[in-house]
Amino acid sequence: MPLRLAIWMSPMFPVGGFAYSHGLEWAAESGDLPNAEALLAWLGTVLSQGAPFNDAIILAEAYRAAHDRDKPRLAAVSELGLALATSRERRLETATQGNAFLSQIGKSWPCDTLALIDRQREPDIAYPVAVGLVAAGHHQHLGATIDMFLLGVLSNLVSAAIRLSIVGQTDAQKVMAALLTSLHDVAQRCETAGLDGLGGSAFRSDLAAIRHETQYSRLFRS
Repeated sequence: MPLRLAIWMSPMFPVGGFAYSHGLEWAAESGDLPNAEALLAWLGTVLSQGAPFNDAIILAEAYRAAHDRDKPRLAAVSELGLALATSRERRLETATQGNAFLSQIGKSWPCDTLALIDRQREPDIAYPVAVGLVAAGHHQHLGATIDMFLLGVLSNLVSAAIRLSIVGQTDAQKVMAALLTSLHDVAQRCETAGLDGLGGSAFRSDLAAIRHETQYSRLFRS
């Protein structure tokens, strides 16, 4: 049922997404995001060419591996999901949320695919891998899962932009509305892209994540 996905990807699900800005905090301080128009362009690039794009492909691969009960393939995808993090904070962002997601699912929404991951050997798991693993275990539709995952990521980034005073509530909703079609298009591409589709070109976003590590005054962990 899509309602399960809505619960798992909502801000109330305790993965701590509110603590991460995905580099937006540095971009705001550096002057890259002075208004809603700049935020829209930035998020559009991140969505279609940055980490969320690759994460969606990784989610799809993890989903298929879990659906097939293919432990070696799932372990390889899990390792790749962490390796794709382009900075220390990006790895922290995906691993912390992935670990928290699996922990809460195990307590509240258990499923048999959780046994496919050896948490002793793999103490950290990338967030999209965790989502794909659980969605397969609960028989959620893959396309809907990717849609909701990307919507959750985008919502968190727009929320961070509000807290950074880049936009207000109304402009934030305008940005969300403007990106919704692109989000669905990206989700459809990622559903069938396979690992050969991994890649991107969001260098400024990656640089923001790196420079945030030494930013003097910070609200966010990334």
